[in-house]
Amino acid sequence: MRKVRKSGANPPDFGKVAVLMGGVSAEREISLLGGARVLAALRRQGVDAYPFDPAERRLEEICAFDRAFIALHGRWGEDGTLQGFLEQIRIPYTGSGVLASALGMDKWRCKLLWRAAGLPVPEGILLGAENDFERAGKELGFPLFVKPAREGSSIGVSLVKKPEEMPSAYNLASKYDELVLAERGLFGGEYTVALVGKDALPSIRIEAATEFYDYDAKYLREDTAYRCPSDLSETREAELRAVAREAFQALGGRGWGRIDFLMDDTGKAYLLEANTVPGMTDHSLVPMAARAVRISYDRLVLRILEEAALG
Repeated sequence: MRKVRKSGANPPDFGKVAVLMGGVSAEREISLLGGARVLAALRRQGVDAYPFDPAERRLEEICAFDRAFIALHGRWGEDGTLQGFLEQIRIPYTGSGVLASALGMDKWRCKLLWRAAGLPVPEGILLGAENDFERAGKELGFPLFVKPAREGSSIGVSLVKKPEEMPSAYNLASKYDELVLAERGLFGGEYTVALVGKDALPSIRIEAATEFYDYDAKYLREDTAYRCPSDLSETREAELRAVAREAFQALGGRGWGRIDFLMDDTGKAYLLEANTVPGMTDHSLVPMAARAVRISYDRLVLRILEEAALG
């Protein structure tokens, strides 16, 4: 059995580190951008780190490394499959384990678990046959969101304002996943809470200039506003962070992650989704929240690597 080297804040103690980036999911380009920044930050601090793109190298080659920093997004990187492989070959990796990663990637089953745990989630149904379109409109009302259940970065997501838009929204989402989810639209504000180790960082309020926080608003546009610290009172801030911790723990999350929220018109917060491998680009939210409490990007990356584990 492979001996697992202990981690530590001293860069040489991490051994040879693979920064997993790229991959073959729909989020490949974002992964490459974030992974390159992570790699540079590790190298600046003396970590013996190397890029590793599973789309271009055989995954078995990772056996030559002592530790893995996962900067892959979407399927085959964030969904538990890669985590399971690393467990088998006994290489410690950043982020959540197999089960939490799989649940976090699956918005439908994640919300089933959260609902069973008594946590607030938006109403939603799975879409299939055409009669589900009519049911979605009756049960959820318009506007509503249609999305692939197992994609990230708002890929394949549509804001549906009237019944005749349902078929095209479903067709778009089903290009990315056979599991398609319709959810009630909530428009009282979008917030996110980053988690690093045992710490919940300050919440961020996201104000997109587009109709919702879509792919362009996340990565391409410069007119998306981020409020960090957000506009919440101290009491509401503490409540949101507490719910984020509880939601992450319910999934079995570890190391680091991000929990996204939507609020309704009364200000009640609902859990939108979990991110077990959040983005690390220059537009990304975890580094932004870290800066608010004077944690530099380099220090943040090293803290995440320190949390690398098995099991």
